[in-house]
Amino acid sequence: MLLAIVLSLFSGLWFLYRDRGDGGTRTVRALTLRIGLSIALFLVLLIGYRLGLVPA
Repeated sequence: MLLAIVLSLFSGLWFLYRDRGDGGTRTVRALTLRIGLSIALFLVLLIGYRLGLVPA
């Protein structure tokens, strides 16, 4: 999941560079995906901690 977050971050950077300010919808989509994945990872870790699967 961490690899997907990093790949999404770099794809956002790539789209930002390639689009050169022409709307940037691909950049926004890639960074929105990264935020969603980061929130999902946080929730998975939080649930794992609450269930005792992730030690303190």
